[in-house]
Amino acid sequence: MRTPRADAARNRDQLLAVATRVFASADTEPSMRAIAREAGVGIATLYRHFPTRESLVDAVYRDQVVRLTTGAHELLGEMPPAAAMRRWMDLFGDWIATKYGMLDTLLVMIESGEIAHAQTRTELLTAITMILDAGRAADDLRTDITAEDIAASLIGIFTVAPRPEHEVKASRLLNLLMDGLRPAARPT
Repeated sequence: MRTPRADAARNRDQLLAVATRVFASADTEPSMRAIAREAGVGIATLYRHFPTRESLVDAVYRDQVVRLTTGAHELLGEMPPAAAMRRWMDLFGDWIATKYGMLDTLLVMIESGEIAHAQTRTELLTAITMILDAGRAADDLRTDITAEDIAASLIGIFTVAPRPEHEVKASRLLNLLMDGLRPAARPT
């Protein structure tokens, strides 16, 4: 397979970033033309990179999952585990918000098997577990919490306080969740 030209790779990256932003801020699925216009490219350029809406949704979805999984590694390299967990929760909220503007297409793709929802779940649980394990080793996070507990809590939080319109409420709920993830203070 041939490596794309630098300008073609930039166009693809720009389209992916713009589509992510447009999907996150949309109440309904935006048109492909609206995404191309927002990216400052012609519709033909968009279709050259993403021949169908499904191919664009798939690329955005996969890019966001990669950002979450690699984000866990990067955050742990930059900050203590509890702080990394809290920041990762924000990344998770961004991922959930991105899905709003592509939800109909995404659900059809999951139903048809084009997107392996179980694989995504496994990847996300692995990222959470990595942060939890580091937090346990540093006595920064409780030892009795599972990745599934955190994932379920995050889904609940972003269901009742979807972002971006409920940013303040979501942040407060995430902070409450983090308070519950910290080990109890030991008596002195």
